[in-house]
Amino acid sequence: MSNLVIVESPAKAKTIKKYLGKDFDVIASMGHVRDLPDARLSVDIKNNYEPKYTIIKGKETLVKDIKKHAESCDKVFLATDPDREGEAISWHLAYILDLDLNDSNRVEFNEITKSGVSKGMEAPRSINLDLVDAQQARRVLDRLVGYKLSPFVSQKIRRGMSAGRVQSVAVRIIVDREEEIRAFKPEEYWTIDAKFVPKGSRKAFPATLHLGKDKIHNQQEAEEILSKLENADYFVTDVKHGTRKKSPAPPFITSTLQQEASRKLGFQSRRTMKVAQELYEGIEIDELGATGLITYMRTDSLRISAQAVAEVTEYIGNTFGEKYLPPKPRFFKSRSNAQDGHEAIRPTMPSLEPDKIKHNLTSDQYKLYSLIWKRFVASQMADSIQKTTRADIEGNGYVFKASGYTVSFDGFTQLYTESKDTAEEKSLELPPLEKGMSVRKKEIVPNQHFTQAPPRYTEASLIKTLEENGIGRPSTYAATISTITSREYVKRESKTLVPTELGEALVKLMKERFPKIVNLKFTAQMEDSLDTVEKGDVDWRSLIDGFYKDFDETLKKAKADMEGVKIELEEDKTDIICENCGRNMVVKFGRFGKFIACPGYPECKNVKKFVQKTGVKCPKCSDGDVIIKTTKKKTIFYGCSNYPKCDFVSWNEPVEERCPQCGGVLFKKKGKKQVLFCENKDCGYEKPIKS
Repeated sequence: MSNLVIVESPAKAKTIKKYLGKDFDVIASMGHVRDLPDARLSVDIKNNYEPKYTIIKGKETLVKDIKKHAESCDKVFLATDPDREGEAISWHLAYILDLDLNDSNRVEFNEITKSGVSKGMEAPRSINLDLVDAQQARRVLDRLVGYKLSPFVSQKIRRGMSAGRVQSVAVRIIVDREEEIRAFKPEEYWTIDAKFVPKGSRKAFPATLHLGKDKIHNQQEAEEILSKLENADYFVTDVKHGTRKKSPAPPFITSTLQQEASRKLGFQSRRTMKVAQELYEGIEIDELGATGLITYMRTDSLRISAQAVAEVTEYIGNTFGEKYLPPKPRFFKSRSNAQDGHEAIRPTMPSLEPDKIKHNLTSDQYKLYSLIWKRFVASQMADSIQKTTRADIEGNGYVFKASGYTVSFDGFTQLYTESKDTAEEKSLELPPLEKGMSVRKKEIVPNQHFTQAPPRYTEASLIKTLEENGIGRPSTYAATISTITSREYVKRESKTLVPTELGEALVKLMKERFPKIVNLKFTAQMEDSLDTVEKGDVDWRSLIDGFYKDFDETLKKAKADMEGVKIELEEDKTDIICENCGRNMVVKFGRFGKFIACPGYPECKNVKKFVQKTGVKCPKCSDGDVIIKTTKKKTIFYGCSNYPKCDFVSWNEPVEERCPQCGGVLFKKKGKKQVLFCENKDCGYEKPIKS
């Protein structure tokens, strides 16, 4: 008897084939094979929102091959990814292959290991049509919003723009933060910091003046307090010793993996998910062959299997010792709205240490596997124990407070600590202090401060905000961020996300004309409603109908109210003068990207190629300008405007600052460490960039 297993990727097919043996043929569908075609709306609104699916362009030959394989086999198993999207792919494959939807031909692999594959093959089921309907509901809803709203936005702001159900909300969050920053008015305040030395000791310790709810508003108030402290005697009036425990973070879910990979590794979310997919599908490992290294990476559940807990417990005990094990295994509670379809993201074999297989992995694979492995192992380790000391030092009626802690047992922190968006308290050991002890003032320093505006979003903090507000789902965050940056609604400045004028214009228009689409609560409620389809509680067509009728009326009104209106953008203007009519030329957007054109069209039809200058002269010919270029894959590099006369090219961005050693041009080195360096090999000058 011959069996056919259809998965999504060749890498996954190769790994699974190894475990199933000669009686099974395993092939890949290369993702979706049938979808809504891009050229038209492809949703029949008058016929109860019936989607009009077709074979994806370019996959006709692949579909023929899949059909041929299926016809020659006795049994077909659909083993696409274990989520909504994977269920929909299986459903489309079943339609193409004319399989019985009631047949038990759907299998799921939470991990691509021998046990994971065997477990999946032992429990085939029929296709879950509720999951399929949930995917269809999202697909149809996003198609209706995108294809109806995008032409209107393009007409009113700029050609080629798009608006979407989740992406528009993400842009709004970033724009709203930028408006907060602009409106923020810093307020001056002062702190008074001191260093004291206990009697009979040489070790000074820091302390800060504590005024309760009162603040020191300016230098005059600070100096008045300093004058009263000048000749004061200082005594320790209170000392408290304590112990606190610090528990490990739970294993990763999709959103926390993306956040931590951004903070610790500098990975963008799309890069994180690409590498995680590779680790899940299988890597060639010495003596093991093709092996899935992590469990399924699209999950919002913190559940861990009993077997995985037992394996990691044994590993910790053997490697770190029994004292590094908690009194009982840890189990973590998932968020209330979690789907809980899969386990948390964890290594399939806790004993497979990252360094043991480093030579089998790419740099990115090693970094991400190490992060996932350490986080999971640490999550089942003992607490870190800290001894704390807090002391009050009084002088002339004023109280200074000092605090410190030391680590008495490192626990899980020996392996891993979670990164935070804000600065964490550093370990500080205070000298022995006793109540009534006299201390000597070493120094008292007033420090001026200003309240800070809220920080711009990073990719990590945006994902956290989207998750906390129920916007989108784990599988959508990477695609959403990629879309809003590629559409130039948001740009990256260092690690922060900054709205462009285009993004701000989009949000302003959406707030005025389509407030529901960019309303965070409404979008979150819609996500929850879509989740009810997955549970089988709501018919997806009825849900779409309830949304679309109101949306369509709003769109019709917006079109009528804004007939003939065009929103002008300042950023489209350039300082290039049209040599034909003397006007300032503007940036236009066509089918093939940006170009420079005269605003006097059709009277003046002057156009030029769009060139983005860096403001730096070419280091090779000194005559041309260094301009920004892109490869076919949209990777940025830098070249000379005089090409092909001058062949200067660099992956690194040049800056105006010159090398102090040889006078050459300095470049910003790409990567996690921000460094300026000289490309002259005989020079070798390098210096860090101050943040």
